[in-house]
Amino acid sequence: MTIATTGQVFTRVLKLGALLIAAIAVLGGAIGYAVAGQNGLVSALIGSGLALLFVSMTALSVQLGAKLPLAGFFGVVMGGWLLKLVGFIITMALLKSADFINGPVLFFTIVASVLGALAIDAVVVMRSRIPTYQK
Repeated sequence: MTIATTGQVFTRVLKLGALLIAAIAVLGGAIGYAVAGQNGLVSALIGSGLALLFVSMTALSVQLGAKLPLAGFFGVVMGGWLLKLVGFIITMALLKSADFINGPVLFFTIVASVLGALAIDAVVVMRSRIPTYQK
């Protein structure tokens, strides 16, 4: 399938990212439950949910920024990145002392989700055929 517009690229990134993270939630949840019981399952689901939120925020901020002039694009993307960074730090600080969290399961679920989402981003963009115009 040839992707011709940036909107189609980001729609595909969001769909494939959601499917990947859902698969990681199921697999990570099963492994987490086998390793750490209910706490492992909850940790895998939280990790997958966080990854889905942050991956979606990235794609949406780039898609929104693409409609703006260059300075606006960088402002939206950098603002989204800073928002995600602060949100991640706050979330991890809140979850750090939670009794229902298994740290290794949460960590590996987030890492697998982020690496998988990065791979999807790269493949979708490389396979896209977006025309560029020169003046």
